[in-house]
Amino acid sequence: MSRDPNKLRAFHLADALVIDIYKVTQDFPASERFGLRTQVQRAAVSAAANIVEGSARRTSREYLHFLNIALGSANEARYLLRLSGRLGFASLAEVDRVGVRATALIAALAALTRALERVP
Repeated sequence: MSRDPNKLRAFHLADALVIDIYKVTQDFPASERFGLRTQVQRAAVSAAANIVEGSARRTSREYLHFLNIALGSANEARYLLRLSGRLGFASLAEVDRVGVRATALIAALAALTRALERVP
């Protein structure tokens, strides 16, 4: 059963988070090009991509599996974003602003997985 990720609030939050993360990380030091910068970008992309991939899976169990991976990736992105702020790679104001979006994504994914777990 194919699902449309574009109908999910969680997907739109994840997609917007990717854009925000790329904007915040563009001014990271050159020494972080293949370090923290890449890791936080990959975590954000993973959250969105796993929602899309899960939506294409046939069973609810597989769908939930990918949503759980997306949830883990969203939490990773939020942590790495906060770490980049503490290390001085991004302004704390930007980290807080994007962190709010990451937290909203995490809440939306958690609610979606809980709702799907209740479906027989």
